[in-house]
Amino acid sequence: MSETGLHHVTAFSGPVARNLDFYTRVLGLRLVKKTVNFDDPGTYHLYYGDEAGHPGSILTFFPIPHAAPGRVGIGETQETAFRVPRASIGWWTHRLVEKGVRHEALVQAFGEPTLRFRDPDGMMLALVGGEGSDGEASAWTGGDVPAEHAITGLHGVTLLLADGEATAAILTGVFGFRETGREGSATRYSGTAARGGHVTLRAVGSFLPGRQGAGSVHHIAFRAADDGAQAAMAEALQGTYGLGVTEQRDRQYFRSVYFREPGGVLFEIATDAPGFAVDEPQDALGQALKLSPGLERHRAEIEAVLPALA
Repeated sequence: MSETGLHHVTAFSGPVARNLDFYTRVLGLRLVKKTVNFDDPGTYHLYYGDEAGHPGSILTFFPIPHAAPGRVGIGETQETAFRVPRASIGWWTHRLVEKGVRHEALVQAFGEPTLRFRDPDGMMLALVGGEGSDGEASAWTGGDVPAEHAITGLHGVTLLLADGEATAAILTGVFGFRETGREGSATRYSGTAARGGHVTLRAVGSFLPGRQGAGSVHHIAFRAADDGAQAAMAEALQGTYGLGVTEQRDRQYFRSVYFREPGGVLFEIATDAPGFAVDEPQDALGQALKLSPGLERHRAEIEAVLPALA
């Protein structure tokens, strides 16, 4: 049975080389898969995560060189947060200063030390000193960040909504989350997974709608143990909540269905299997450009238009 939590978060970025440098060198994440956007094969789809690319550790990007900046508003993900050892927050504060990364003062959010900052495209991120994250074996330690300070996975996301009640019903009634705290306009819901276990709903009433662009989150994905669990969730969404759900789509490393939740955020349900080692060994993850069988015959043309990563 799958744990309850996020599977991955997918966003838009600007130039690909800048994105790769920030997430692998500054934050020390592993590039676990280098592939292309199924709907636009001339655009990379890069997956960053922990050593094995476990569900709940993955942040993915569609890099678009000249993308206009996005605008955070209602119906969008306001913040994406990572888990780090609680004792490492001070180390990370110094690292962000050293690397010239825009960041805010350290705060306590839901009882956890939280360091908020932005990536080069303005995407709001946070590092959260989570309980139990010290010494998690799956953190990627092949980069510039020492093992004792490495990011261990996603912590969660914060969604900006006009009203959170209908979205909360989906989190609790379909995905198995439970309410675990309230602070002002924000309500936190938590699943059972250590990685990607939290979704915070910030209900702000009437506000500007979001605008997609560089630095915007395109969608967030929740975990399903297998096709059967995914189908049961889709049935509940349609039958109990009256929401439209897409047909299942094969994404090579997981199988997905999509729907727009009541607050306007695009949600995905992704299976845990088959995982990122299905087409290359774990010790070589992210090294080669991987294409789906349908695109493989066009490899030469695709490689000719993709920008250099270095």
